Amino acid sequence: MTNHASERNGLRFWLHVFFAQDFWRLTLEHLSLVFIALAISIVLGVPLGIVAAKRPKIGAAILAVTGMLQTIPSLALLAILIPVTGRIGQVPALVALALYALLPIVRNTHVGLLRIPAGMRQAAQSLGLHNATIMRHIELPLAAATIWAGIKTSAVISVGTATIAAFVGAGGYGERIVTGLALNDNATLLAGAIPCAVLALLIEAGFGFAERWVVPASLRKPHD
Repeated sequence: MTNHASERNGLRFWLHVFFAQDFWRLTLEHLSLVFIALAISIVLGVPLGIVAAKRPKIGAAILAVTGMLQTIPSLALLAILIPVTGRIGQVPALVALALYALLPIVRNTHVGLLRIPAGMRQAAQSLGLHNATIMRHIELPLAAATIWAGIKTSAVISVGTATIAAFVGAGGYGERIVTGLALNDNATLLAGAIPCAVLALLIEAGFGFAERWVVPASLRKPHD
């Protein structure tokens, strides 16, 4: 009976730690950071990927720069962005997250477009279609599965990277992780790390489910 009571007390303790009063606030802050930064990355990354595919010389520079951004330590990038943006909080955090999320989107857009057979473009041009029309109605739909995979990868990466936002006062689960590290409190640290990991899994599953509406059925992977 004592062991059983101890287990129940332990469960109640962890539930109290995970679902403390700040849980929903931190969750909303974390989701906001992830999806706002992801939206910025999509708006920037897809056009950059298109340019990289259509202009190989410029594309090499675009891929090199976006790849280099991934090599900069997250805290170092934040330290650079604070004086650049002139503030702390969400602005430098969102810029950092958006920059980190660029590479998978740019690279997958680039790769997806390059995989389209040249004969398909030539056939569309022979019908008198303009390049913009070909891109919008033929090339982007054909590359949709690859582009979506890059967006999903960026979203999952951003969930983990968003924990650094706490270092500049932007909130999110990183608040608990920073507090746990500062106080050497494993319970508080895990209360931030575990929900972050669960959120990453949920977002990955959500993107996999949403693919059914974004990617044409004939272009999905066989297991879909």
